[in-house]
Amino acid sequence: MNLHILSSRIEFPHPELADEDGLLAIGGDLCPERLIEAYQNGIFPWYSEGQPILWFSPDPRMILYPKNFKRSKSLGRVLRSGRFELRIDTNFEAVIRACSATPRPGQDGTWIIEDMIQAYLELHRLGIAHSFETYRDDNLVGGLYGLSLGGAFFGESMFHHCPDASKFAFANLVSFAQQNDFHFIDAQTPTEHLESLGAERLGRELFLQQLEQALKPNSLIGSWTQALQ
Repeated sequence: MNLHILSSRIEFPHPELADEDGLLAIGGDLCPERLIEAYQNGIFPWYSEGQPILWFSPDPRMILYPKNFKRSKSLGRVLRSGRFELRIDTNFEAVIRACSATPRPGQDGTWIIEDMIQAYLELHRLGIAHSFETYRDDNLVGGLYGLSLGGAFFGESMFHHCPDASKFAFANLVSFAQQNDFHFIDAQTPTEHLESLGAERLGRELFLQQLEQALKPNSLIGSWTQALQ
């Protein structure tokens, strides 16, 4: 594979040109226009401190159709317990920084470096990136963030400081997606945990076809806080 080096132009090579690990291109920047163009083409940035910006389009891709979400009995009890409070888009920066700071098994450091944080904060200010936040006793104890374009939600990362807090946020994201007729939630790379929740693997070609359809509805731009009012 000849790795594509991005120029100042907002464009990407076709995702099918990615290598076996999904790596497609290198360089460019994290301006909102480039990030939006990337996600609209099934591409996302993923790199570590000290590396150039790396752009990926993995094959297969893991997505969840909201109607296929498998809510376990234990999660149902959590949702009914009143133990947690959901807030949306009230503390995006705290959520992304908590995701960045949370240690993960088998992972040395984080890809959510300061440049990434600032880029997604700008997308949040533009009403494109959103956070689902779990509170307990008025303290942020879990949550997730991602981007919304058309009828697709592109999940980026989640965290929890107490059991079930991130699951609570994710279940509420799914409910929001169901209520607003989202086509799918993109979870990017496959995991057994996501499969247990009803997510499935799609080959890149099929994913790109479904992404094209998912992008046709108007995007829900702006704060989603009012969705809970």
